Amino acid sequence: MSENLDLVRSIYADWERGDYGSVEWAHPEIEFVIADGPTPGRWTGLAGMAEGWRAWLGAWEEFHQEADEDRVLDDERVLVFFHATGRGKTSGLDLAQMHSPLAGLFHVRDGKVTKFVGYSTRDSALADLGLEE
Repeated sequence: MSENLDLVRSIYADWERGDYGSVEWAHPEIEFVIADGPTPGRWTGLAGMAEGWRAWLGAWEEFHQEADEDRVLDDERVLVFFHATGRGKTSGLDLAQMHSPLAGLFHVRDGKVTKFVGYSTRDSALADLGLEE
């Protein structure tokens, strides 16, 4: 299990530096899901994940995220809460003013992320997973 957590931590360390181009951690048929927010959708494969990231990142000006907390949920899932800064290009929403952090759920099998689900709030992630604080 610690290998999964180490992998996820290395991924979000790249993201904190603004590096979303690395894909060696992703399974070739990764399922990439943005559950809610300005650009919800579901994509498959590395090209699909790149498209999904472009959609998400393209909705924000000066988007930046940093991990606040990670939780190993079971042998395959790691949940990470992020705080983010940036402003919605259409809505003008200032992410720094949001009281709930973003969340990401990583499904890891055999050293590769097979599924990633991004949530626009911590509460939506916890509700979707049937977890409570």
